[in-house]
Amino acid sequence: MPGVLPEGETVPVDGSLPATALSAVGARGFGVYVHVPFCASRCGYCDFNTYTAAELGGGADRESYADTVLAELALAARVLGDTPPPRVDTVFVGGGTPTLLPADDLARILEGIDRTWGLAAGAEVTTEANPESVTPESLRTLRAAGYTRISLGMQSAAPGVLAILDRKHSAGRATAAAAEARDAGFDHVNLDLIYGTPGESAEDFAASLDQVVAAGVDHVSAYALIVEDGTRLAARMRRGELPYPSDDVAADRYLAAEAALGAAGFSWYEVSNWARSEAARCRHNLLYWTGADWWGLGPGAHSHVGGVRWWNVKHPTAYAKRLAAGESPGLAREVLTAGEAHMEDVMLRLRLASGLPLAALDPAGRVAAGRALADGLLDPAAHAAGRAVLTLRGRLLADAVVRDLLP
Repeated sequence: MPGVLPEGETVPVDGSLPATALSAVGARGFGVYVHVPFCASRCGYCDFNTYTAAELGGGADRESYADTVLAELALAARVLGDTPPPRVDTVFVGGGTPTLLPADDLARILEGIDRTWGLAAGAEVTTEANPESVTPESLRTLRAAGYTRISLGMQSAAPGVLAILDRKHSAGRATAAAAEARDAGFDHVNLDLIYGTPGESAEDFAASLDQVVAAGVDHVSAYALIVEDGTRLAARMRRGELPYPSDDVAADRYLAAEAALGAAGFSWYEVSNWARSEAARCRHNLLYWTGADWWGLGPGAHSHVGGVRWWNVKHPTAYAKRLAAGESPGLAREVLTAGEAHMEDVMLRLRLASGLPLAALDPAGRVAAGRALADGLLDPAAHAAGRAVLTLRGRLLADAVVRDLLP
């Protein structure tokens, strides 16, 4: 089931933001995230804020969802009022399975964003999709509407692994959908992989990497399986039906991904993301990782504007009811202190191939960076140039390096 939202101060009924948050909206870039909370079925490992038809209950449906999102967009326009972003640099439609909505509805949502704030010339517009939820026709409709990038959830090429993850698509469907997306004219195509699933062999993962490379995509995301409380997968492991993931196996899989993708012309630009070129990097995620502003539309969506972060009510019914009443769907918010903002900046930037300036660290952090350098966790050339950049070994231990660099 969906995870729990954090606590925070109450969001005003009209969604208004402090004047300090509105002083330079979009100065570091501005994105729009759209959450589509619908799934045909729930994968066993998933604790995202998504709902199948049986879980959804009354008061929320796919047919009216685009209109509900557009109602929140109208509220967002009122909140930002005389201080709108100079342009929308990126749009990312995630879920859930966004492509369970009709392609025409996804087109209407994008049109609404463009009409409200204006898409930048060359804006990156992404939708996520499950491989079985798209067709050549729907992909052509999305591309004609202005979607430039698609991210397909492949997870694995091994049928047995897909079965453990409760994925419904066949082993070859993801790469076929990637080919259909390229034929439809998408500028960029990503395939997502999950590694470390119980029962996955080294040969299984190598075959998945081979298929990704052969598919001709220009971006790959690969994540270690995380077992979240409340999921079917966690329950199966508690009952002893499946073993828990192994950290050592996950490290081996990561090294295999780096070797295979590097040999195929991909370069890492974030610990879990590889691209064939700088143009193929996910610009929307880079906004998140570099402290830019974004507005999140949809139930459970998070937003960040000018150091204020807030999140919407989770259930689609509650979300729709608030907007129908002319109220903000925001559940709670927090105003980041300078210290909190700095901590997050260090945590996120260190995961990037560009790293962060050593000058961004306090004296103790710079001493810790020296120790990390001696331990082979930071790149010597980058350190000599005044930056902290993870080595391959450092990427395997990124969380530990971050902890050492922070107060």
